Amino acid sequence: MRLASGRPPERVYHLAEASNWPAIQREGLHCASALLDRAGLAGEERRRWEREQRPEHAALPTGAWIRDQRPMPPDALARCLVGLTPGEWYALINSRVFFWVDCERLNRQRAACSSRPQVVLTVDAPRLVEAYADRVALTPFNTGNARRKPAIRSAATFVPYRVWAASGWASEAAELGTRPRSRSHAPVELTVAGSIPDILRFVVDTRSLPPGRAFTS
Repeated sequence: MRLASGRPPERVYHLAEASNWPAIQREGLHCASALLDRAGLAGEERRRWEREQRPEHAALPTGAWIRDQRPMPPDALARCLVGLTPGEWYALINSRVFFWVDCERLNRQRAACSSRPQVVLTVDAPRLVEAYADRVALTPFNTGNARRKPAIRSAATFVPYRVWAASGWASEAAELGTRPRSRSHAPVELTVAGSIPDILRFVVDTRSLPPGRAFTS
């Protein structure tokens, strides 16, 4: 998807476990760390959930399900991280709510959990960005995958929306010491730090996906 310079996409997509949909309707979308807060987890138990790889899809004491992180083994992350440990990267990922910019990538994630019913939230991205601009960051690749030939990454991979609107991916390159990506390089993920309790204000469509079914916009 090619985007006008400095403008968010018109639509972004969030894939949710169908079992979480009733809670999302009541309470909004929450990053994994916020879900751990709501579950009252602390200490060593909290650290394991937040700063270690989750090898399996798992339920919290509140009944909320959070996804596995199989595509991010710590040894693979250690080879592609700059300035962060794998534990710090997991914590960074767990601190954000993620939206896909295109349906193809959403369906790759959907295929990875094809045995479980899912719900796709189609979101009005410009309105979401307007409301949460201070907490929105864009990424140039799938930050939840570190397999095969993983892209080099750091905290700078999450480019604040206003920075991206002004200068594209230049801040990422400056931090990593890499060649800047072209301004035409489209974002892959739109992320929001923390929680979006009023997510339904921005949802323009919801679609239930039974096991094995892909999403079409």
